[in-house]
Amino acid sequence: MPEIDVYKEWLGIPEGDRPPDYYTLLRCVMFEDDISKIESNYKKLNGVVRKYATGQYLKPSQDLLNELARAMLCLTDPDAKREYDQSLGRETGPDAGDEPRTCLQYLVASEIIKRGQVAEIEHFADARGLSHRDAVVQMKLATQIQATGALAKELRMSFVDLDDMLPEDDVLDMLPKQVVKRHTCLPLFEDRGKLLVACAAEACPELEDEIRLRFGMPMRSALAIPRSIQQAIARYYAPGERDEAAASKKQAVPTGKKEKKKPEKKNEKKQAAPAGDPAERRNISIIAAMMSAMATNIGLMFTTELTDTPRIIAAVVVGGAVIGIMKLTYWK
Repeated sequence: MPEIDVYKEWLGIPEGDRPPDYYTLLRCVMFEDDISKIESNYKKLNGVVRKYATGQYLKPSQDLLNELARAMLCLTDPDAKREYDQSLGRETGPDAGDEPRTCLQYLVASEIIKRGQVAEIEHFADARGLSHRDAVVQMKLATQIQATGALAKELRMSFVDLDDMLPEDDVLDMLPKQVVKRHTCLPLFEDRGKLLVACAAEACPELEDEIRLRFGMPMRSALAIPRSIQQAIARYYAPGERDEAAASKKQAVPTGKKEKKKPEKKNEKKQAAPAGDPAERRNISIIAAMMSAMATNIGLMFTTELTDTPRIIAAVVVGGAVIGIMKLTYWK
């Protein structure tokens, strides 16, 4: 398949730096601060690239979808965006920004709920031990996407729709199923020295330590709907796959030592057992011994004057010798 410039052919980006910076990639003006504009452009471009996600363009389309996701997650995370902008030469003073607001305040500002409903929501949540996000969803005042998006803004995190994501297999292989289920999270891909992880809530120190230990890099979390994470775990972690054993195998570091073969004993002689059923060979051996004993007895009757007792003893000795020989060579 001839190589194509997917940035130009699919996204309409003029020739220039490849890969382009995140703002150019998402078709935004440099240092765009309107998160809704960034998210809107991402969704449009994601839909365009998905049209090519079949046949000969499957691999490049998947790579570009992940690149778009990296850009969106970076530019919608206030702290990550600030760091990225500085790397591009943007001079930023102290991060004043808007005053911190809660999930409910963001929902009010977005006109999803009314200010007069806040007290009712808080009472509903306290009485049932729910978070405000879960409370507004259960009260059917907001969708899970709306509520989780508002919580993401409160926590200064990106919101990620896992239906638009394509986690990398190598990353999934490194984190066992029991870990992602325990923390309700899903590893996505690496971006500029940090592992992007979709989480149902703010990441705990235990998960951060787990990621650093297994991947050798810090994590950056994005908020996702809990149900979508559980569905993604069921989709990407099939039964028996990506368990602790598989993850350990991926992390194993070769020592350079070759396994030593056990030396063969020089004087040990191996005798191959004849083919056939063992019981059948045993019966043949017994019949051969009896025939040898009878032949010996008959022969002694005609050639010697021995009495019955010596002849019987001789027959038994011969028969026993035959059985012993056949047992060593045939009865295996």
